[in-house]
Amino acid sequence: MSYPFPNPGLGTYRLEGDTLRLAIDSALKHGYRHLDTAQFYGNEQDVGAAIAASSVPRSEIFLTTKVWWDRLEPQELKLSVDESLSRLATEHVDLLLIHWPSPNDEVPMRDYLTALKDVKVSGKARNIGVSNFTIAQLSEAVEILGNDEIVTNQIEVHPFLQNRALVEHCRKLGITVTAFMPLAVGKVMQDGTLKQIAERHGATPAQVTIAWLNQLGIATIPSSTKERNIQSNIEALQLTLGDDDMAAISELDRGERIASPDFAPEWDQQ
Repeated sequence: MSYPFPNPGLGTYRLEGDTLRLAIDSALKHGYRHLDTAQFYGNEQDVGAAIAASSVPRSEIFLTTKVWWDRLEPQELKLSVDESLSRLATEHVDLLLIHWPSPNDEVPMRDYLTALKDVKVSGKARNIGVSNFTIAQLSEAVEILGNDEIVTNQIEVHPFLQNRALVEHCRKLGITVTAFMPLAVGKVMQDGTLKQIAERHGATPAQVTIAWLNQLGIATIPSSTKERNIQSNIEALQLTLGDDDMAAISELDRGERIASPDFAPEWDQQ
């Protein structure tokens, strides 16, 4: 499966300090080349320091960060990006995302997406995209920016929230889906169906889940602090599931959304 960025990426939400540094060191050692952070995570400085201390050159690392929803007014957005770059100690990010659409369209989408494109034109972001955009919002975004500008829509996808309608819409628009919380904050490890499939393949339920997403053409950014899990997650891409396995996992969808803050958009019906 071909993606417009290295897959999997290392998600860094809720990681900081030495824990984050060790996770990044482990990820880079085992072949990861995509690191995902955000302004909201409060760890951009730690991510930047870990990259600077690594033996892997910055030019080989695909770095993603995201603009928080309270900084979408165009001048604020651009200022926030400069602040992110300073914390990350880099001249550019490889992917810059709008973390959440503006609540209740307080800032018009055209305004903040135009500012996002300006950041790309300036060279401070090599690629741009969105996160947590619904079907309607994604269509509007493509209408504003044109085809081939939005690299990804980063959304919650895991066996218990398969988000099929939105995933299919992204596919039709030629936009890669990146799944955050792909392991449903560890819940996949307790699922009986995933355990059975994992046993048959000599794998873990987490590996089965990442392989399932990969076979659907969905990139992932799992987070982990343990080296064995970080290694296991990247090795999952070598696993091939059968049609029966894929069908069994498709039956696990129960619309269980984990990330749904009060400023979230009105989610699509599945």
